[in-house]
Amino acid sequence: MIFALFLFPYLQIFNAMGTPKVIKVTGVFENVGGQIVKTDDFTLITIVTVLLALLPFVTIFLYKERKRQITLGYITIALIVAYSFWLASTAQQVLGDLRLQFQNYGLGIIFLPLSIFFIIMAIKGIRSDIRLLKSAERLR
Repeated sequence: MIFALFLFPYLQIFNAMGTPKVIKVTGVFENVGGQIVKTDDFTLITIVTVLLALLPFVTIFLYKERKRQITLGYITIALIVAYSFWLASTAQQVLGDLRLQFQNYGLGIIFLPLSIFFIIMAIKGIRSDIRLLKSAERLR
């Protein structure tokens, strides 16, 4: 889900001249002379986005260690929250004095809360698996 941030912008604004400015996790893109040009590069945010997106995939393959999966799920949720604050502060630096309105938010802004929701659902599923295994062991 977090990999979708590479495809969709999380903010879109129009400056005073009416030209669009799009903020993605890879950088700031502007329309300069009819061409879409990357005017600012977010290399560190790009690297952290990849690492943060890979963390749930790594957690999937720890299916024999369910307690570690739950711990990594909570760590991932905390990292996503911190990451979203980092994206917001980066966007504020790019925007400067401009005020954001509802129409400025891009589709990418939805993916972080959706990722948190899916991780919470996975934690609930892991907990139900633990309860099921404990009840099966009692029956033996």
